[in-house]
Amino acid sequence: MSNENLKNKSVDELREMLSKGEAEIKRLHNKSKYYESQINLLTRKERTHRLCTRGAMLEKFLGCPNELTDEQVEEILKIAFQPETVGRAIEQFRESNETSFD
Repeated sequence: MSNENLKNKSVDELREMLSKGEAEIKRLHNKSKYYESQINLLTRKERTHRLCTRGAMLEKFLGCPNELTDEQVEEILKIAFQPETVGRAIEQFRESNETSFD
């Protein structure tokens, strides 16, 4: 709105416009908070799904997951993911992927 139009307004009209503007700011702020909460919710759901999927993969390879304690499973994972062994495998996968793209 131009300054010329504002000069023709009364104080009450300007206060009403201010009030409406503040209400709009509050509405948009609440809408923004809602979107942020939806993002957080979806992020948690994606993480939960990923954890469940990967946990199911682990149990599939353990064969008898009910017979092992959490500590025993952790030890198995430490052995399975020894840095030098896994590092070599990753490097081999990367090299084979590079040659297949050439």
